[in-house]
Amino acid sequence: MSEMYIRVAEDENEEPMEIPSEDDGTVLLSSVAAQFPGACGLRYRNPESQCMRGVRLLEGVLHAPENDWGNLVYVVNYPKACFTDNKRKMDEIDAASAVKVKRGFQKTSDLIVLGLPWKTTEQDLKDYFATFGEVIMVQVKRDAKTGNSKGFGFVRFTDYETQTKVIAQRHMIDGRWCDCKLPNSKACPDEPMRSRKIFVGRCTEDMTTDELRQYFMQYGEVTDVFIPKPFRAFAFVTFADDQVAQALCGEDLIIKGVSVHISNAEPKHNNRTLDTDSPGFRPIPSGTRVWKS
Repeated sequence: MSEMYIRVAEDENEEPMEIPSEDDGTVLLSSVAAQFPGACGLRYRNPESQCMRGVRLLEGVLHAPENDWGNLVYVVNYPKACFTDNKRKMDEIDAASAVKVKRGFQKTSDLIVLGLPWKTTEQDLKDYFATFGEVIMVQVKRDAKTGNSKGFGFVRFTDYETQTKVIAQRHMIDGRWCDCKLPNSKACPDEPMRSRKIFVGRCTEDMTTDELRQYFMQYGEVTDVFIPKPFRAFAFVTFADDQVAQALCGEDLIIKGVSVHISNAEPKHNNRTLDTDSPGFRPIPSGTRVWKS
């Protein structure tokens, strides 16, 4: 006797799969479950009434309606709890994927706050911006020698929507109007350059590669540190994550009591030289490639 098959699908609108029947014309539930894990039965749409009918199941064996499977497409039955759990898991996976995509395109950035009153402290800044949403970080930039405020600072929020709302308006902080915006290095996020390397300007000769590595590791994984020889008052630091590098660009950081400036490590193919006012500046030999800070 030649082997017979019935057509089975997970849904009426999906392409069916052929499942083999036994010699007596029945179909084992295990044969269906092998292709549709979790299946507990079959149903079909009656051609006359257009209603769904269940296929008789007895001791793990499915019996053809009126002893003839015909050319119908049979739909898989799942236990209600199983179907609900599967659907919930798929919904959770889809939702998680959507959140990852959203976060990938809408990640928050450090915002620069311009025009701060000299008396404003980090706690003042945090208290003010906390009224808009959860604050991750606040910082008031201060002079390394005097400790006085430089009149600007930085703030970062948890939610991208909060960031957008804050940028869209001016802010009255301690009696003065302040502006909050993306730093220049973040103003054009669609630009193709996303370097993982930063330029550390205004370095002093007593800074070592190990000290720079240890300092910058607080921001993210550091893959390389380079200090040119002979010493030229700058260094290069490369991170594993380009977003870490870009977040630091435009910052003035204090390393070993010295204020260093961070910028993109972007080559300039012209005759422009480094800032001669930089501490430890030394003339660069003619023909040497230089980098803008």
